[in-house]
Amino acid sequence: MSTRVVRFSYDIVCPYAWVASTQVEALAARHGATVDWDPILLGGVFRALQSPDVPAATWAPQKAVLGLQDVHRQAALAGLDLRFAEGHPRRSVDAMRLCALATGATRVAVTAALYQAYWQQGRDISDMAVLAEIATAHGLELADAQSDAVRQELRARTDAAVGRGVFGVPTLQIFEDGEAVGDLHWGSDRLHLVEGELAGHPVSPEPAPVPGAPPMRVTVFHDMASPYAYLGMTQASRVAEAHGAELVSRPILLGALFRDIGTPIVPLFAMNRSKQQWYAAELARWAAFWGVDYAFPSCFPVRSVTALRASIVAPACTMPLYRALWVDGLDIGQDDVVKDVLEGRGLDAEAVLAQTRTADVKAVLKDNTSAAQALGVCGVPSFVVERLDGTGEPVVLWGQDRIFQLAHVLRGWVPPKGSI
Repeated sequence: MSTRVVRFSYDIVCPYAWVASTQVEALAARHGATVDWDPILLGGVFRALQSPDVPAATWAPQKAVLGLQDVHRQAALAGLDLRFAEGHPRRSVDAMRLCALATGATRVAVTAALYQAYWQQGRDISDMAVLAEIATAHGLELADAQSDAVRQELRARTDAAVGRGVFGVPTLQIFEDGEAVGDLHWGSDRLHLVEGELAGHPVSPEPAPVPGAPPMRVTVFHDMASPYAYLGMTQASRVAEAHGAELVSRPILLGALFRDIGTPIVPLFAMNRSKQQWYAAELARWAAFWGVDYAFPSCFPVRSVTALRASIVAPACTMPLYRALWVDGLDIGQDDVVKDVLEGRGLDAEAVLAQTRTADVKAVLKDNTSAAQALGVCGVPSFVVERLDGTGEPVVLWGQDRIFQLAHVLRGWVPPKGSI
């Protein structure tokens, strides 16, 4: 009888990989699967794909702030106390050789010890004395980790990961009889998708509403030019209504925001090929998970300014315009397409389009974009959650895949701010 195996590719230097490492064994066990702990060199992956050695160092400042907050939030939701080690990122090659040297349960234990040393105790995993201490505690000789055989194994694992399409860690994939039978999943926030494949049905980590949660307002900043905004907008009303929150829609010009904060105008085009292919498949996976129609249009990228202004004049046309692009593949950058959508909603298309050309409506879109930037937004969809009683600080969540975090915040959870 064959056994399903979750291959878990990781590097100690990544905090998201640490978060996932604390959950993957229990996830696999719930469905009679085992875990193949697959140590790889993240730096080797980056070099093979000609990516920066420290991708986060190339991010726009606003993205870097939200990224830092996000990893602390994911750790907190997993019950972990994340602390960035001084001098992060440290060279992890010797630590990963130690992981490659270990086998079976010892590899799991050594990996956990290294993660704890780096992400909770702030120790330097490039320090051979630290590694020797961990090796000895688990019955290993650190010198053995420097053998040619171990070096070659770690290099081979890294090369094999790149060959499978891995471009970062943690990456998880289900295997059976040595063959991949599941999709490639990247990130600690995709564990539910892995579990869904093991279970044979969708598994959602979204928490249920709780009575007595404080009243909230959710402002969603979005642009129809983004497929992620489309997916997020299909869920925003549902989640807000479930938690009794007020929902405010604020269309923005994503291209203008990207230009002002120093992000590529079409980020997808700036990614390496492996990452582009993964994101293309990922969009379809999320659409299936949410149970919504989706098809990537041949007219991408599109100029969405008229459609966005139309949604300001006639909010009822917002989702129909999203669907026109991301389901029907229509170029909403063309006025006649916007006109057809408006007429399909029983609206006076000529009147709405006339208003889209007025100074007042243009100013609203510009002001929305400026407001988003002032709040630290770096992409769409972004959800800004505020308590209606005026207490606390606004919480900014970026991405349609942060719907689950949005639900936690609407229940009253106060996420950590995060710091290095």
